Formats: sequence, C-alpha cells, structure tokens
Amino acid sequence: MQPKKILVIQNKRIGDVLIASVLANNLKSHFPNSHITYFVYDYTAGVLEQNPNIDRIILAKDAELKKISVLLKTIRQIRKEKYDIIIDPYAKFQSRMMCLFSKAPIRVGFKRKNKKLKFRFYTQTVTFLDKATLPCGKALEDRMNLLEEAFGMESPDPMYRIFLNEEEQNYNRIDSFERPVIMLGVLGSTPNKSLPYEYTAELIDYLAENHKATLLFNYAPHQKEEALKIYEMCKFKEQIDLDIYEDSIRGFVTLMNKCDLLISNEGGSVHIAKALDRPTFTIYSPYITKSHWNSFEDGKKHDSIHLFEDDEDYFESLSREEKKEIESNPEQLYRKLTPKRILDKLKPYLKHHLNPPKNEV
Repeated sequence: MQPKKILVIQNKRIGDVLIASVLANNLKSHFPNSHITYFVYDYTAGVLEQNPNIDRIILAKDAELKKISVLLKTIRQIRKEKYDIIIDPYAKFQSRMMCLFSKAPIRVGFKRKNKKLKFRFYTQTVTFLDKATLPCGKALEDRMNLLEEAFGMESPDPMYRIFLNEEEQNYNRIDSFERPVIMLGVLGSTPNKSLPYEYTAELIDYLAENHKATLLFNYAPHQKEEALKIYEMCKFKEQIDLDIYEDSIRGFVTLMNKCDLLISNEGGSVHIAKALDRPTFTIYSPYITKSHWNSFEDGKKHDSIHLFEDDEDYFESLSREEKKEIESNPEQLYRKLTPKRILDKLKPYLKHHLNPPKNEV
C-alpha cells in the first residue's frame, strides 16, 4: 500500500534544504500518489517553491523553534497530521523530538556509525557513509543511500533542481548588460565561511582588470554593510554594478538564472547556481570538508579551491577540540589560502568559461 502522507524535516540552511529536495523528487516517482510536505525554516523556502514534487511547505522560524513551548506546539501539530512516513535528514534535537512523538508508522533518520540512540526516534536508521564515492558528493550520496536502504529504490537521481515559472524565466533586469555577467558571492553565510575581505577585493580586481565582464555582488540583506566594505577595497569599480541586487532567495534565483557563472564562498548560492545549471567556482572555508559538499565538481563546469587540496578530509581527521578551535577562529588558516593560490586554479577556469583576457584581445 502506497503511503498517503510523507513529511521531510529539514530545518537547516539554504544549501541543506535544496540538497534535501532530491528526496521529494525521487519519492514522488517511487510513490506517485503520495502527498509530500517539507518542514523548513522560513528563509529557505524559496529554493523549494514551484517544485512539482512538493505539495506543501510548512515554515518555521529558527529562533522560535528553539523555544520548548514552540517545539511542543509543533510536535502536537505534526502528530495531528498523521503522517505515514517521516524522513529526518536533519537528525538534530528538534527534528528527533518531532519524529519520536509523531506516531508515524515509518520514521527514517540518520545516525553516526557506532553511536547508539537513547530513544527510538526512528523505526529505521541509516548510517552516514564513511566517504563519498560518487561525483555528487557525500551529502547527496548519504541521501541516495537513505532512499535505497529505507525504500528499496534502485539508482535514485542525486541531481537537485530549482523550478521556475514563466514570469521568472522572463526576468530581464540584466538583459542589456555586457556579457558575461559574473555573480560574486562576496561573503559566506557566516563570518567563518568568508574569505578575508582584502583577499576577496584582490580577486575582484583581477577579474575587472583582466576580463570584459559585468560583476554583481551577492550577499544576505543583513550583510550589506560588510559587502560595501569589500567594494570600497576594490581598485577597479567600473565593472561592478551594485544596483542589481535581489533581497530574497527567490529573487536571487531568478537573477542567478540569467547570469553566466558564479564565483563564491561555499554556501547556498553555489548549490542554487548548480541547480540552475550555471557554472560555479567555489572557495571553501578551511574547516569545511570539501568532499561532503562538492557536488558534481568535474574541474570544468564546476571547480573549486580548498586550503587542503591534497587532503580534503584533513578536517575530519582532527580531534573534536581541534575542530572547535578552527571553527571558532578559521582566519589563521584562511590567511594561508592566498589570492595567488586561488588564482592558480581560477585563471584556467576563467579562460575556459570567459572571453579572452583583455591583454589577449
């Protein structure tokens, strides 16, 4: 008997939510008569809108959900819905509590190898993989493994997608701009995911000085002041257009869909660009395990740079205390990821995707 109601809980950041949308895409094919709901933070919902495989989106506020009273109310609401299947790729306190008290007959979630869960949050647990073996990266491969183990799917599709309506496809704010149009993710989602400002400015100067292109800035609305600091550090401002900016996720999606490529600190914008089939060059924070999030990187359409290029799992090999120290203050390591090191990989990438450098024209 096919399940009638499926809930996916993914109250995390934008990139995580977009990656988790592959669950709906595959579940709707496997259970065509199902009704699929996603439970996400309100600021992430834009990457799920228009997805024909998601029937409903329940929005939560990050700070509010951490309050016990709000969590208890949410649990009661989830229980009242009487879901047949709940999937928890988030696997944190709030989502586990929602699973535990939901009374859903099938509850699937992740657990780490050799870690015993104190309560029966899930009717079936799936162990995180040790390492990535597919081009989609470990985060996606873990979710493909969940679909295979829990539902017997054969070769589920790991590609995540963003769906646009006709109006969004006809977005025309940059139609008259000089091509190519390069979107620059000048800041990470958090300070410890952001390249030092002067390094970012130096990379922007290289682009402006050496390539005929229009440069746009992407950042979260609350980061505008920090983005302007980077802009002021730039020597060549003529090709940077700060007037073109979208302050919502959906707005960024429609704008990014019309850009030619993205160069960015690692984060949700990179996954959005990939979902729109736009080329990306990603700069990873030293404390991010690249193999987890380097989805579909082939060194051509999608490429990247990481401080530990030759040992991508370096961070995972550290002790818990060492990890915390780096996460709380990654700048010392970030300083070693110099513009020169980045440009050694970025230059051939740009040569492949853009017009010839100005001095070669």
